Amino acid sequence: MTDEKRHAENAKSGKEFEIPREFEVGASPEQVWDAVTRHTDGWQWPMEFEPKEGGAGPFNSVLTAWEPPHRLTVRSDDPEALPPFQTSNQLDYTVEPRDGGTRSWVRYVHSGIFVDNWDDYYDGADKHTDFYLHTLRQYVTHFAGRTAAFSSLDAPAASATEAALAAVGRALNLPEDAAAGARVRVQGPDGTTLDTVLDYRNDWFIGLRTDTALYRIFGRGRWGAPVGVTVHDFARDADADRNADDWSAWLTALFR
Repeated sequence: MTDEKRHAENAKSGKEFEIPREFEVGASPEQVWDAVTRHTDGWQWPMEFEPKEGGAGPFNSVLTAWEPPHRLTVRSDDPEALPPFQTSNQLDYTVEPRDGGTRSWVRYVHSGIFVDNWDDYYDGADKHTDFYLHTLRQYVTHFAGRTAAFSSLDAPAASATEAALAAVGRALNLPEDAAAGARVRVQGPDGTTLDTVLDYRNDWFIGLRTDTALYRIFGRGRWGAPVGVTVHDFARDADADRNADDWSAWLTALFR
């Protein structure tokens, strides 16, 4: 079957999804807008947007709304540019001022079409949405306007189990009873001790924040994928390649 025919079949078998969220955050609309359009490396991954309606975005997408700092809609209907389980993807942000502009109300809607294992893909996207938007709030609250040295890496395939995230927690020397908001000292790569705030923790994700970085740990075994780590390093001497090498070696030793 040709790629064109396969994409056509996927489009026929696909099912629409929508994942809406609303929240308030202690940052101005301008700071939120900057985070979602310019400093995406600080909380998700590096992305570029052509700053105008009709402009180009990631995954061969088009900006169908560009109204700084209040409305952004990005849509892609190119299956060849999207992950193999999607034929359409749209992200929509609405940002409104609160408390004289010192705070913001944000409505976020992720929608599109998933194909094949719809329930699993929806479950994964739903849970990842909460973690990504939490990290967005961490960024605009603690590092607004700053550029990150961004690193992203995966652990070996052996980490693609539901027990893997707990193993990472133990290797970090993270107390099992530590809840989100706790201040903890963890053991990172090369035996480095990190003084952190455990800003997020559930069965699928761990978020750690220091004075100069955000560490995001993704336990994706539930969805058949290995553990992933992203590092958003805001230190003046931050080295994305060094961070990736250090964490990759640490994860390889843990899951060899």
